[in-house]
Order: sequence, then C-alpha cells, then structure tokens
Amino acid sequence: MKPVTYTRAQALPGILAHRIAILDGAMGTMIQRFKLGEAQYRGERFKDCHRDVKGNNELLSLTRPDVIADIHERYLAAGADLIETNTFGATSVAQADYDMAHLAIEMNLASARIARAACDKYSTPDKPRFVAGALGPTPKTASISPDVNDPGARNVSFEELRAAYYDQVKALVEGGADVLLVETIFDTLNAKAALFAIEEYFEVSGERLPLIISGTVTDASGRILSGQTVTAFWHSVRHARPLAIGLNCALGAALMRPYIQELHRVAPDTFISCYPNAGLPNPMSDTGFDETPDVTARLVREFAADGLVNIVGGCCGTTPDHIGAIAQAVAPIPGRTLPRAFFYKEAA
Repeated sequence: MKPVTYTRAQALPGILAHRIAILDGAMGTMIQRFKLGEAQYRGERFKDCHRDVKGNNELLSLTRPDVIADIHERYLAAGADLIETNTFGATSVAQADYDMAHLAIEMNLASARIARAACDKYSTPDKPRFVAGALGPTPKTASISPDVNDPGARNVSFEELRAAYYDQVKALVEGGADVLLVETIFDTLNAKAALFAIEEYFEVSGERLPLIISGTVTDASGRILSGQTVTAFWHSVRHARPLAIGLNCALGAALMRPYIQELHRVAPDTFISCYPNAGLPNPMSDTGFDETPDVTARLVREFAADGLVNIVGGCCGTTPDHIGAIAQAVAPIPGRTLPRAFFYKEAA
C-alpha cells in the first residue's frame, strides 16, 4: 500500500511509535464548572436570540472564547499532547436544534483558532502539542428509524450529513487543526458520511491530515448503537486508513477493557486510542461520575502496561486532574507496538 504523506502533524506517528500520547478530557464537564447562565451563553451578539441557547457549548467559542481557551490551557498544563476543538456539536445538522445552522462554519473556524493558539503557547521543541479537530456524531442517525411504527423512516440523509461534515472539516483545517477526530460514533453510517466528506476535502485541498476514528460501545452487548460489534465496526471504517482507531464515551475504563482488547487483536496495523468516561454516572460526585483521577489513572495504566494503547485520555466526567494523573501513570510505559508494517509511515 502506498504510504500516506501528511501535510500536518508529521511528528505524531513517530511520537506514537515511541510513547503513549495524551488526549485531553471532557469539554462539557469543564464548561459546567463555570456555571454559565443564559446571558453568558448569548453574549452581546445574541442577546436578542428568539430561543434559549444555554447548553449550546459550541456557541461559547463565539461568545466566551476566554472560557474555551482557559479549558484548553488547563488540559495542556496537565500534560495533554492533543486537545480537541470545541466542535463536537458544531455541524449544521446539530446546530439546527438551536436555529443556528448558519453559524456552524464560523463556530468551527473560531474553535480551531482558539485551540491552535493554546497549542502554540504550550508547544516546545521536545513536546509539540496538536489540535484535534473534533467531529461529533450529530443528534440524528442515518441508519435507525426515529419512529417505532415506521422502520424505514429517517430524520437525516447521508447527503445531508456529508455536506455538513464537509463544511466542518474545511473550517477546522483552515482554523489550524493538525488532526481530524471522528468521535463518539454510535452509527457507522453517520461516520461513513464524515469519512466521505474528509476524503473529499483531502482530494480538493491537496492536504491530508492524520485521522483518528473513535467508536462508542453503548453497553455490555459489545456493540455500537447501530448494531455492529467492535470487529465489524473496524472493518467498516478501515478503508479510511486512520492513524488510530479507538473507543470513547459510554463506558468507564473497567467496562471498556474487553473491547479495547478486541481492537488490539483485529487492528494490528493501526495505533489504538482509548478515552473512557470517568466511570459510571454519579450525580453526587463533583464531575457527575464515580471515578476519581487516581482510579481512572490506575485502570488506564493497566491498558498501557498490557501493550493495548497508544493514545489515552478522558471523556465524560474527566477533568485536568484526571488527565494529569493519567499522563503521570503512563509516562514510563511505551505504547502498543505494531506487529505489522505501519502503512501510514511516510516514504523514506
């Protein structure tokens, strides 16, 4: 297979071949700590908006960029190598819920620029930091009916998703993203629309960024919501030749382990990422989840010690304290080795 030549983040494959890289933690968890009200979400620009926007976290990149920058910098200070842009819900499909679909491109561009500035501030020659442009799954599903009485009904089409993702990718790259991260995949058809749009953009622009794909096993069934096992999911997306394949969200580290082991077995020529929730939901805890930083770090360290992972971080409920503890726990451990030739390695 012809090697892939990246236009950005050329150092990242080499880093993963020698050590475990650290991804940041939960953006939403940190935003909640600021206890922002409706007025703070609106800002001056949207003070007369006709509907409530509190909870539209992506809007904060336009109205409170200081909050988003502060969160990025806290994760970078904790040791993150990669930080995700505040764009999980910044597609026109997702923003339609707030009647803000027309702002999606601006949100992605602004979010990428905020993350870019933070990474540039913390990067050093021996520890470069990378912006991961985050593409979330959207609140709609292309392969599952929203109407129990009509199995053939759909509330979004592949083409609608492709177009929305293309605009998102273009803005993220123009804003300074180094890596593209298709994450929290509960419907492989949605992910395929994102991957199609990414490849389309690569061909049009002439740029090719490293790609990370991360699915979500929703429960003990070992399947994503649209029905695929982890193995089937990998074979459905491997054509995109990602730098890394992995899992995030839904489960804590303890419950995620067998599915990371499955990926380790079926994807021998690809790096593995893993960023679990901070355990199970617990409304009595500070983060809303039951695992403290030391517990999460211990569990993730076991993954690293067993040679299962190359990128680790945190999803829902994780904070800079979790990321700092994880970074310290895995620091002495080399990443998972690839028994077959790494087919993304640049040509000599």
